[in-house]
Amino acid sequence: MQTTTVNPLPQPQFSHAGIIWIKLAVLYLIFGISLGIAMGASQNFTLRPVHAHVNLLGWTTMALAGLIYSVFPKAGESRLARLHFWLLNLALPVMMGALSMLLLGHMAFAPALVIAEIIASVAILAFAANLFLNLKQ
Repeated sequence: MQTTTVNPLPQPQFSHAGIIWIKLAVLYLIFGISLGIAMGASQNFTLRPVHAHVNLLGWTTMALAGLIYSVFPKAGESRLARLHFWLLNLALPVMMGALSMLLLGHMAFAPALVIAEIIASVAILAFAANLFLNLKQ
């Protein structure tokens, strides 16, 4: 009787950067869902734009970046990826806090919001540049 040895399928190597992005994205998802539940329970939807931005920039954008950086590890390990990571992760909490304060009537937070938005935009431009430079056919 002949014994056949079946080799297990090779395990994919996931980018460390991609995993970090995905884990952070899930934290933003939890926060966004919690904010949505709190708004619904209180019937106060003043922070609706914060809820939308947390879910779109925090959850969706970060999750997609994590998946892209996992599929294309060269892009995920680049300097532009690190710039993208730090700029976005420093800007987004400030942006959400400042937007919250602005929506609650504290106009003094407008400059912080503008600066954080600019920094987040630079982070997205770094992401775009990274993909165009590191994703080759």
